[in-house]
Amino acid sequence: MRSPVAGIVTLVLLFAVVIVGYSSLFTVQQTEQALVVRFGAPVNVVSQPGLNVKAPFIDTVISIDKRILDLENPSQEVIASDQKRLVVDAFARYRIKDALRFYQRVGSIPAANLQLTTLLNAALRRVLGEVTFIAVVRDEREGLMGKIRTQLDREAEGYGIEVVDVRIRRADLPDANSQAVYQRMQTERQREAAEFRAEGGQKAQEIRSKADREATVIVAEANSTAEQIRGAGDAERNRLFAEAYGKDPDFFAFYRSMSAYEHGLRANDTRFLLKPDSDFFRFFGNPAGKVAGPAAAPSAPKQ
Repeated sequence: MRSPVAGIVTLVLLFAVVIVGYSSLFTVQQTEQALVVRFGAPVNVVSQPGLNVKAPFIDTVISIDKRILDLENPSQEVIASDQKRLVVDAFARYRIKDALRFYQRVGSIPAANLQLTTLLNAALRRVLGEVTFIAVVRDEREGLMGKIRTQLDREAEGYGIEVVDVRIRRADLPDANSQAVYQRMQTERQREAAEFRAEGGQKAQEIRSKADREATVIVAEANSTAEQIRGAGDAERNRLFAEAYGKDPDFFAFYRSMSAYEHGLRANDTRFLLKPDSDFFRFFGNPAGKVAGPAAAPSAPKQ
């Protein structure tokens, strides 16, 4: 018959084996790398994912992220080469390429972020301090970000860190300076607009004066031509009248009287105060236009 003590001992040994086996194994995920530390000293770096073995109870596994990490940098004030102050908002992306050096130099990601923030601010001041405000804001922004990344990567290499990218999210003047610049820009634009309006008014006046002068010349030439044509017409009319009068004076007199009746006796309340035997109405009393002479006085009776 088996002793109960032997069974208990067997269970204890099995439990101890399980604990030792569990303490001897560790798993590395695909997004991390592991640093095996024995009594505070690194002994191994595991970068491949999977199940690995370590010394139980004396080895410690420190997981270090190997993905690309973000570094958010607070806004910094930088002085450009033209002595203009800039408020620069930048960020960086990095990854840990040497876990052992990273652990020995900084130890953790928060500590690395603090160190990289200092290095990034220094690189920003060095690079942006060598160029003008316009170059930072518009002309050379892409190239400047590349220079900052290169300098930051070179300095971060000693910490086992590789800087993947550096971006300037915003680079602008401080609020007080921005307001003054905006007002100056507004004043400048208003001055330019006033100059354009003045030039436009001057051009318009020149065009208007030229058009008025040309119109005056055209009207004068037209009036002159009209007077010439009218004079020629009057001369031709007078010639025709004179010719008609020479051929038949009676008909000419009749025609002139009819024209006078047409123009003088219009329908809009035309009034004349004339004697009935006036020369104007001679064709009313006599178709031939002859005015009757005064009646002969009766002869005196003979004595």
